[in-house]
Amino acid sequence: MNRLLLGLLLCLSFWSHTTLASLLAIDYGTDWIKASLMSPGVPFDVLLNRDSKRKIQSSVGWKKEDRLFGSDAFNIAGRYPTDTFSALKYLHGAPFDSPTVSFYTSLSTADLAKTSRGTVAARRSDGSEWSVEELIAMQLGYVRDLAESAVNGEKVTDVILTVPPYFTQHERDAVIDAVEIAGMRTLALVHDGSSVAINYAMTRTFSDVPEHHIIYDAGASAIRATIASFSSVDSKSKNAGTSINIAGVGFERQVGGNELDRRLREILIKDFARKHKQDVRSDKRALAKLWKEANRVKTILSANADAVASVESLTNDIDYRSKVTRAEFESACRDLTGRFAKPIFDALANADMTLDNITSVILTGGSSRTPMVQAAVTAAVGKARIAQNVNADEASVLAALHGAGLSRQFKTKDIRLTDIGPYDIQVSYIAEAKNENSKPRTINTLVFPAGSKAGSRKTLTFKRKDDFNVKLTYRSPPVPGYPSDILEAEIKGIPEALKNLTDLGAVDPVVKATVVLSESGFVSVQDPVAFGEIKDDSLSGKLKGLFGGSGSSSEETTADKETLARSESSSVPSSSQEPSATPEKKPAKKDNTIPLELKINLASVPPMSVAEKRAARDRLIAIDRLEAAKHAREEARNSLEGYLYRVRDLLEDGASDSPFVKCSQEKERQAMQKKLQEGFAWLSEHGDDASTKDFIEQRSALEVMEKPIIHRYQEIEEFPKALNTSQMWNWSTRLFITEAKANLTASQDSDIPPRYTKEEIESLEKTLKEHERWMNEMVEKQKSVEMNEDPILESSVLREKVKPLETQLQKLLKKKAPRIPKKSGTASSTTAASSGTGGSKSGGGSSSPSSSSSSSSSSQGHDEL
Repeated sequence: MNRLLLGLLLCLSFWSHTTLASLLAIDYGTDWIKASLMSPGVPFDVLLNRDSKRKIQSSVGWKKEDRLFGSDAFNIAGRYPTDTFSALKYLHGAPFDSPTVSFYTSLSTADLAKTSRGTVAARRSDGSEWSVEELIAMQLGYVRDLAESAVNGEKVTDVILTVPPYFTQHERDAVIDAVEIAGMRTLALVHDGSSVAINYAMTRTFSDVPEHHIIYDAGASAIRATIASFSSVDSKSKNAGTSINIAGVGFERQVGGNELDRRLREILIKDFARKHKQDVRSDKRALAKLWKEANRVKTILSANADAVASVESLTNDIDYRSKVTRAEFESACRDLTGRFAKPIFDALANADMTLDNITSVILTGGSSRTPMVQAAVTAAVGKARIAQNVNADEASVLAALHGAGLSRQFKTKDIRLTDIGPYDIQVSYIAEAKNENSKPRTINTLVFPAGSKAGSRKTLTFKRKDDFNVKLTYRSPPVPGYPSDILEAEIKGIPEALKNLTDLGAVDPVVKATVVLSESGFVSVQDPVAFGEIKDDSLSGKLKGLFGGSGSSSEETTADKETLARSESSSVPSSSQEPSATPEKKPAKKDNTIPLELKINLASVPPMSVAEKRAARDRLIAIDRLEAAKHAREEARNSLEGYLYRVRDLLEDGASDSPFVKCSQEKERQAMQKKLQEGFAWLSEHGDDASTKDFIEQRSALEVMEKPIIHRYQEIEEFPKALNTSQMWNWSTRLFITEAKANLTASQDSDIPPRYTKEEIESLEKTLKEHERWMNEMVEKQKSVEMNEDPILESSVLREKVKPLETQLQKLLKKKAPRIPKKSGTASSTTAASSGTGGSKSGGGSSSPSSSSSSSSSSQGHDEL
C-alpha cells in the first residue's frame, strides 16, 4: 500500500526547539508516491504532480537522453524496458545475492549489477550504472521540486518519510542515504501503520479505557498488520488528547499487489504461448507491456467477474487479445489465501492479545480492494469487525495535519504516539579470558526484545580490564539472505581509565555503555564511560554513606564478571547528574566518570560513506544542470520561433488602421521584413545545433527593431494620463496658493501667527509658474509629432518634472499649524477689579498686578475673537 507519511509525533524529540517554515512528508511506496507539504500560508492538501494528479508513479526512466518521472517513465517501459526502473522499494539496502533481488528480477525487466558495497545498482542500455539510492534520490528530488513550486520557489529541505515496520537497519540506512543524495535532511522515519493510526485518531475521541484496532495494510509489495491501542489523555480537560500505543505488528514481505500482478501476467504469458506458439519470457518489451496490462486487468476484476486483456503488437507485430475471469485469477492465487491473514495473527501474538480484544480491523492500502484479500481477512476476523472508514489511498496523507502541531505556527489535536521495534536485538562480545589457556567465549545478551518501545535507552555494565568490542546483531536473520549484524563498537582506553579511577580511590571500577533504540528505529551504542564509586573516608563522607547519601546508585549490581549487569533508564549514575542551580551549592566534580574512546564499525552491508554520497550527489547535480541547460535551450528556441511568427503576422496584416502600422514607418517595416526572413532562414539551417545564447541573440536583433514601434504605441496610451496628472497638480497647487494667501492676510489682520510664511508661498508659486511654462511649451511641440514618429515629450519625463512641485506642495500640506499660547482670563479679571477699586493691600506692589491685568485683558479679548 502506498501512503504518505505523517505520524509526526514521533519527531517531537527532534524539533522541540525548532520552528519549521516548510516540512515535506513523503510516503515512498512500491507503486506510488504520495506527498504533502506543511507551510505557512499554503492550504494543506496532497501535493499534486505536474499533471495535477494526487499520486505519482514510483518510476524513473530515460527516453534516449530525456529523463522522465512518474507515469511518463512507467508508460515508456514497453519501448525502453532496460531504461525504466520501477518498484525500487524492494531493493532498499538489499544484498545483491539475496532472494529479494531474485524475486525483483521476476517482476522487472531492468538489468541489475552489483555495487562495491554488495548492494544493487541498475544498468541502463548505454552501459551506465546507477545505484538504487541514486535512482530513489532522483524521485525524491522530483517530489521536492513539486513542493518548492507550490511555495513559490522557497527551499524545502526537511523531510519525513514513511517506512514499513519490517525495514531492517540496513534498509533504513539506504532510505537516509537516498534523502541526503537528493539534497534534503531526514527529520524522522515513521512506520506507515502508525501514521494511519494517527489519521484515524484525528477526528475521533476515546475514553480512558484503551480501545484496540488492527490496521490492515495491503500494499503493492507486502501486507502489514499493526495493532494500535487508543485512549484518552487528560479526558477531563478541555484540551484532552489521544494516546496511541502500538502493541504489535505482523507482516508478509512478498505477498502484496505485485505478487498478484505477477501471477496474472503469468496467466497471460501462458495464454499467448498456447494461442501463438511463442514464449515471450525472453522478450523484455513484451514482458513490460504485459506487466502494465496485468495491473489494468486486475483492477477491472476487482469489480467484475471477467475482463478482456488487449495489447497491440505484443511481439513480432502480433496483437494479443484474451478474456480473463476472476475465478481463473483467484485459482492461480489460491495458495496465498492463508498468507493474506497471517500478519493479523502474528500481530496478535506479538501483542499477547486475541481477537476478543479487537474492536475493528481497519482496511487500508490499494490491494485491500481485491475481493480475494477482503474474503481472506473477513474469514479470519469476522465480517462484523471489518471497517473501511479511512481513505485506503490517502489515510496517511491526512495524518500530516498532526505534524503542524510540531511548529508553533499551528495548533492541532494533541496525539501522543508510542511505537515499537519488530525484531529481537542482542549485544554480543567476547568474554575476557581468565587465563592464557581459556577458550574464547561469546556472550549474547538480549537488550531490545521484539516489541520494545521506540526511544528506549539501556545502560550496560561490564567488568572489563582491557579494551573490547561490542556487536549489535539481530537474534535471528530478519530476512532470508540479509545479514544479522548491525554494527560493531570498539571501546578503547579502558586500562588507563580504570587506573586513574583506582588512583582516585574508586572501588571496583566498571565500564558502562548505553544502547539506544531511536524513534526512527535505529539502534546504536553511545557514551561509553569508566565508572567507579570513590570512597570518602572523611567524617561527612561516612555519615553520608550511613544515611544513603552515596554518590553512586546502591541498586546497581553485576550478575557476573562478564555479562550484562542491569538495564537502567539513564546512562550515568546519580552522582554524575547535574547539580542544583542553587547559588550556594557548588557543582559536584565528576571525577568518578571518565569518557572512553568509541569507534563504530559498520555492518557487512554498510550504508554509503560520506565520500560515496558526495560523489552521488555531485552526479545528480551534474545531470540536473545538464537537463536544466537543455530545457533552457528548448525554451529559447520555442520563444524565438513563436516570436518570429508573431512578427510575421504583424507585418502581413497590412490594415492601415492597425496600431502596428499607425505607429511604424514604411522603412522600419521593410527592415523588419528583411530581418524576419533572415531569422527564419537561420532557424531552419542552424536550429538543431545552435546554443541557447544564439537563440537569444537572434530574437534580440529583431526586438531592437520592434522596440521603438512598441514604445510609440505605449506613449500614445500613457501620455494623456501623465498630462492629466500634471495638470491636476498644477490646479491643486494654484488653489492651495490662493487659500494660503487669503489665510496669510487674515492672520496679519488678527495678529495670529500664520501657518505658511510669505516666503514659502512665493517659493511654491515660483515652482508652479516654472512648471506651467515648461509644460505648455513642451506640449505645443508634442502636438506636431506624428503617431509613427518618436515623441518629443514622453510620459516618464512629465511625471519626473512634476515631482518637485508635488513634493513641495505635500510638504506644506503636512506642516503643522503654529500653537497659540493660552493665558488665564479669570486671574486677570480679578486683578483688574481690584485695581479699579483702588483697594490694594500690598501698597506699592499694586502696580505690577495692574499692568499684568491690562495685558491679560488684551489676550482674553483675542481668544474670544
